[in-house]
Amino acid sequence: MSWLSLASLVGCAATVPLPARAVALNAAGARAIAEGDLSAAEARISVALEYSPRFVEAWVNLGYVELRRGNFAQARRDFLKARDCNEDIPAPHLALGVLANLEGRGEEAEQSYRAALKVDPGFAPARVNLARSLYARGQYENAREQFERLVEANPEELEGWAGEAETLLQLGRAAEAEGVVTRARERLGDAPSLALLAARFRLAQGAWEEAEAILAPLVGGADRARAGAAWSWIAVARMGGGDGPGAVEAARAALAIDRDDPVARYALAKSRPERVP
Repeated sequence: MSWLSLASLVGCAATVPLPARAVALNAAGARAIAEGDLSAAEARISVALEYSPRFVEAWVNLGYVELRRGNFAQARRDFLKARDCNEDIPAPHLALGVLANLEGRGEEAEQSYRAALKVDPGFAPARVNLARSLYARGQYENAREQFERLVEANPEELEGWAGEAETLLQLGRAAEAEGVVTRARERLGDAPSLALLAARFRLAQGAWEEAEAILAPLVGGADRARAGAAWSWIAVARMGGGDGPGAVEAARAALAIDRDDPVARYALAKSRPERVP
């Protein structure tokens, strides 16, 4: 799982109406952050704050500019300013959690995510980050509960379905996990993350060729991490089907993307035990 989920919002739930120009500039600044143009982002958001000095999401976005620059102390000041302007908006709490996580303060990060959810239980980025943090700490049942709540509150949020299935697998409840993926695919279609999970279920059942057929379309595309995961599970499928050379080829393709991929290294060791890079 990736570790950073954040929200760069363009509106504000404050009681005082915001000037339309401030909203437009903040939105343009958020787009500039996404595009990596931090100088333009800072300029646009700063002008938005000149129009409305208590514009909560503009302060949050200005903090994200500093976060991207590695200026954690200034980012914290901006996030705290946003929270002080209005504690009843979830975005500043989320931002403080993201910062705490990056600084290695996991418990504080989780507290911030929970504070965001106390304001708005349907605020998906905070729920995602809380669930991921619990998962990373091995708190699988607690993580499963958070992913399940994400599904209930935001059924179109793919991360909730995939996360719930992953945690169920960690808990040894494969049949339940497969049921979650089946329902998710019926609702959301064959999203790549769901296809990866579906292929793993086929592998567990020994359906090697079927698993590889599901994985094959995932090895291309811009998402290299996903392509690497697909190659690693293809290696397992080929190994299970008795195709040693094919398994080595797939494992090496996965390791070319991520040389520490544990699934690929396992498949390579099993297929060529005499030599693992």
